[in-house]
Amino acid sequence: MGSGELTATMVEVHKLLLSLYQPEPQAMFLDTPAGFQLNADQIGENAVDYFRRRVGCPLQVASYKSAEAIAEIEAARTYRQLRQADYLLMGPGSPTYTVRQLKDSPIPEIMIELINRGGCLVAASAAALTAGKYTLPVYEIYKVGEPPHWVDGLDLLGAFGLPLVVIPHWNNAEGGTHDTSRCFMGSSRFEQLVERLDEPLPVLGLDEHTACIIDFSAASFTVHGIGTVVLQHGSAQQRFTPGNTYPLDLLRGEHDSDDFRIEESLQPAAPDQQPGPETDFWPRLHALTAEFQQGIEEDDLGKSAHALLEMDRLLWQAHGELENPEAIAQARDFFREKLAEMGTCQVLSETARQRLMAPLIDGLLKVRQHFRQTQQFEAADVMREALSRASITIEDTVDGYRWRIEEDKE
Repeated sequence: MGSGELTATMVEVHKLLLSLYQPEPQAMFLDTPAGFQLNADQIGENAVDYFRRRVGCPLQVASYKSAEAIAEIEAARTYRQLRQADYLLMGPGSPTYTVRQLKDSPIPEIMIELINRGGCLVAASAAALTAGKYTLPVYEIYKVGEPPHWVDGLDLLGAFGLPLVVIPHWNNAEGGTHDTSRCFMGSSRFEQLVERLDEPLPVLGLDEHTACIIDFSAASFTVHGIGTVVLQHGSAQQRFTPGNTYPLDLLRGEHDSDDFRIEESLQPAAPDQQPGPETDFWPRLHALTAEFQQGIEEDDLGKSAHALLEMDRLLWQAHGELENPEAIAQARDFFREKLAEMGTCQVLSETARQRLMAPLIDGLLKVRQHFRQTQQFEAADVMREALSRASITIEDTVDGYRWRIEEDKE
């Protein structure tokens, strides 16, 4: 899943996958990706609540927050839980942290065994990044500013003959004014990353609120959700759309998309094609930001205040609908920044002040011009000095005078 593993768009996907293990599927949530976060337990509780209320299936948390901190008996209990699972979900957090905690544990092998015995592994968001041969250190590059690089992944797909690099958030648009697609890297920087791969591997890109379901027994994969799945290999790119079934050989690079007939998926795709209110969370936030900025520029603080109130409503709505907690935290910081901006902005913008003061200043400058023309230079200088004390600078040119308000003066 590219994102949205605990939102309305993925409810039908979870139900579809869990239907294979009725009447009492053993569903687990592995908390490792967010194990370093202070709200790791809350994320697990949110997952349990989401499955109970929306999916209609009990979910247990299999806790493995830290390989160093977990007691041996607790680790053994978690391993036993995972071995009994039919359905295992892991999602938000840090991909590099996940790899560090799991790579020397039995858990990757338990996941592979789960798939081999017909179980279902769901890797979403940050966890999806770990499924390939290499993992993208998102936070280290996007937040900390480290040079573009890769780290080894868990290579879970490689165990099934799929040597891929998996990139969720493929179509991310949170940046607004800058490109945050390709999991916050942006297209140009991501191309640099692809060139840095030790070997030319295909990249599997998952749009947000989109799932790529790989069925090894049927040698096929299907796409569900509101976006698409992309397979990029070098300069070539193939795009797969929801509601269709594709041969698995495509992901192995053994099949050209022009050589096969797309089969209509036998599963109903309509429910997960309809975007819920939270699926356009960031576009709505950006639209409200534009409204806020317009109000500031037009000296309409009522419009700006309305935009802030709508942002606050949007954040509470997203929280209630279990939108990604990290996205909500990032958006709330953005909201606070705009709130502070309105609190510190001038009562009137520079354009508005110039518009209001122009009749007075132009009138005074015409009087000054009269003094200059009648050689009353002392009176003209007195008027110029008075305007200067009011932070108004005058420039005399061959075409007449110009004036401006100096922003850096008291």
